[in-house]
Amino acid sequence: MTTPNLLIWSYAAVLGAMVGSFLNVCIVRLPAEQSVVRPRSRCPGCGSMIAWYDNIPVLSYLLLLGRCRQCGQRISLQYPVVELAVAVIWASAALRLGVGVEALRSAVFLSILLAIAITDARHMVIPDHLSLGGAVLGLALAAWPGDFSLVSAVIGAVAWYAIVRGASMAAERIFRKPALGLGDVHMMAMVGAFLGVTGGLLTIFLGSLLGVMIGVPIMWWRGKLRARGTYLPFGTFLALGGAIAHVWGDRLVDWYLTTFVAV
Repeated sequence: MTTPNLLIWSYAAVLGAMVGSFLNVCIVRLPAEQSVVRPRSRCPGCGSMIAWYDNIPVLSYLLLLGRCRQCGQRISLQYPVVELAVAVIWASAALRLGVGVEALRSAVFLSILLAIAITDARHMVIPDHLSLGGAVLGLALAAWPGDFSLVSAVIGAVAWYAIVRGASMAAERIFRKPALGLGDVHMMAMVGAFLGVTGGLLTIFLGSLLGVMIGVPIMWWRGKLRARGTYLPFGTFLALGGAIAHVWGDRLVDWYLTTFVAV
């Protein structure tokens, strides 16, 4: 491990923690249709404005022992966990891919997926700011010279929007109730913009598999399946599937072809 590499990974981690801090704001405010810019961060207990030195990602939480400086109310553990997770995402992207557009694409995509996973799990909603905004970012990053072309990004985004939207409309006609929300449709357009058609297919497969294996048993254990109007936060599992498809997709496809297709 050379000093320049260590500095690069450290810078990436710090930048990731700052992105994670902003994503925390998005996770809390976007489902409530609130601005992510104003007002400034405030304590949910006493409403006092949080000073900049109490808003340093991860570090401020540790120094304050997870409590508001003014009223002492406990601050959700979500804040440092998300900041730390995004810091790891950005540092690992720099570690895997070096400094360049591919590392930035990876870090941005995985960060958005994390925000979507948490937001959908908590609020059963995928804000368009994350999904459609993420699709725009995916297309913009694909326009830069790199390993993933703008043509692949556009085809992936359009194809998966059309496929999932069509499947949603067909399922709604058959079952006479909503099957997939527009949030899932817009999210898959974003996934297509980052992963293309093949990556989107793997995301759908893995997300569905994880939803059946993990989500359904959890809902059953909580008695949710017996409650009318209760839905699986499918976006959370699509996000997990998209992350796996992004990092290990090529290996999984090669393993499948070698194991089940090769003669």
